[in-house]
Amino acid sequence: MRLDVVIMAAGKGTRMKSARPKVLHPLAGRALLQHVLEMGAGLGADRLITITGHGAESVEAAMRAALPAAPLAFVRQEPQLGTGHAVQQAVPALGDEGTTLILNGDVPLVRPETARALIAACGGEKLALLTVELADPTGYGRIVRDAADRERVLAIVEHKDATPEQRAITEGYTGMMAVPTRHLKRWLAALRNDNAQKEYYLTDIVAMAEADGVPVVATLAGNETEVLGVNSPLQLAELERRFQRVQAESLMEAGVRLMDPARFDLRGVLRCGRDVAIDVNCVFEGEVELGDEVQIGANCVIRNARIAAGAVIHPFTHIDGEAAGVEVGEGALIGPFARLRPGARLGRAVHIGNFVEVKNSTLADGAKANHLAYLGDATVGERVNYGAGSITANYDGANKHRTVIEADVHIGSNCVLVAPVTIGAGATVGGGSTITKDVAPGQLGVARGKQVVLDGWVRPSKNKPAKPA
Repeated sequence: MRLDVVIMAAGKGTRMKSARPKVLHPLAGRALLQHVLEMGAGLGADRLITITGHGAESVEAAMRAALPAAPLAFVRQEPQLGTGHAVQQAVPALGDEGTTLILNGDVPLVRPETARALIAACGGEKLALLTVELADPTGYGRIVRDAADRERVLAIVEHKDATPEQRAITEGYTGMMAVPTRHLKRWLAALRNDNAQKEYYLTDIVAMAEADGVPVVATLAGNETEVLGVNSPLQLAELERRFQRVQAESLMEAGVRLMDPARFDLRGVLRCGRDVAIDVNCVFEGEVELGDEVQIGANCVIRNARIAAGAVIHPFTHIDGEAAGVEVGEGALIGPFARLRPGARLGRAVHIGNFVEVKNSTLADGAKANHLAYLGDATVGERVNYGAGSITANYDGANKHRTVIEADVHIGSNCVLVAPVTIGAGATVGGGSTITKDVAPGQLGVARGKQVVLDGWVRPSKNKPAKPA
């Protein structure tokens, strides 16, 4: 059966107090609307139709870039005359048969299983509403069910119009529904705006369904969090914390040790082996894989990286693989205060210490760069010791060049290796050297000025101001 998903995302989001369209504000590293579209794509939708309005061009461009393979379509609601008017704009993009699932672009956490249950309740024949049980349903439309047949919904009563008895109902309407497409098109064409706001309300189709003898049913969301919308920075922050707590609990149930789940942020995908331990205030972005017994110290940021078993990432380390990724080998020790950039490939038992930066470089097993160093565009062999303060000068102002440091090399402190250059196996570079030519295997390379000592030299003293007469 054909499935069309319609997502309402035209609103300005005035209470966000932002120039950015509301649906592009990020939750867990992805735009609110992207969460909804990804869920819809996971349902196998034939078409994902987003209704845009405020900031339409930027919304559409952002989603096409984020989901290039998804069956996206966009229609615009200009001006914005209510929820019914919004869905009317999608009618030309809908199929003739099947089910239309209507979602909200600012409600990002609806679970796939909830959406599937709603679609199943519709079955291509019924109008199915997504509802939720709330401790405080203030502001929500109330679901009025048939006392004799609890499966049947009689009406949605807006909070402001509800009687005291109806306000006592704790089942609220979420604004999402699944509708037989053939009925939806007919009902949308019959909507009227004879109300105080002069708007076309999508909820008016409930009465139309009743009049046409189409059953109206409701299915409950699993929890309140998955149907919460975002209208302000405060609500966005609250939803972020709820979502992060859910992710943290899922990881802990799988065996991950989180020092404090309230101080944990996952903005992508995190895969963990056994006995992984993560300290406080760590942020994981993109795709991150942690092998068995990996330890992540406090205040680390890790993006697009694979960290093998037994590695230790000490506090305040920043790993950002971007598109190229970063790989950390088994038993490696990284940090504290280290930075691994795209293309860093570290072998087993590699040591990268405090204030060391590695970019587009491979370090073989047992190599060490323990202090205040830079390795860019370098190939480093096994057991190399790379001294404090040393750098590879890989950029000539126009092009980048590679440095090759073969196995068992010792690089002294405060050296500059001007690429392209090769330091042969077992060679030594004396501290303070600027190396511009290859050093043969086993040789000592030294390039620095001769030390001069001056006898009788006196350190200059400060001039003292003259005393007033």
